[in-house]
Amino acid sequence: MKRLIRPVLLGFVFLAAASSTLAQQAVILVRHAERADQSKDSALSEAGRARARSLATLLSQTGINAIYASQYQRTVKTAEPLAALLKIPVQTMPAAETKALVARLRSQHKSDIVLVVGHSDTVPELLHLLGGPANETIEDFDFGNVYVVVPTGDGPPVLVHLRY
Repeated sequence: MKRLIRPVLLGFVFLAAASSTLAQQAVILVRHAERADQSKDSALSEAGRARARSLATLLSQTGINAIYASQYQRTVKTAEPLAALLKIPVQTMPAAETKALVARLRSQHKSDIVLVVGHSDTVPELLHLLGGPANETIEDFDFGNVYVVVPTGDGPPVLVHLRY
């Protein structure tokens, strides 16, 4: 199954990006991996560290050239294996600043493919702010969603929702 996800993801990103010369940016949204505990700034559990490595493998060939995470270590640690592989920094922004993050993505990453690692409440909000559905929810126990949002200019973005 994992062997199929990467080519499908790459295909959708490049097909969608090629469909519009006005908006070639793709934003990939994921929730942080499994937490070690319920503290405010929890580290990742062993399962979470394994998931972060799996995410890095999955996304390593997608052309990501910017990575954002919230200020919490669970999001940063989810992004770090991919950042290390790609040799790019993880940029942090406060989790509550979703509108500012979207503004930054639109102004500073117009032609980039960007990974954003967020939370069960911020990923749906970011998805909606990027033109996706307003009713997406992520359950507390759900860590396997990958949302690929590709703006298309005037119309709604192309949205691909995958699981890993």
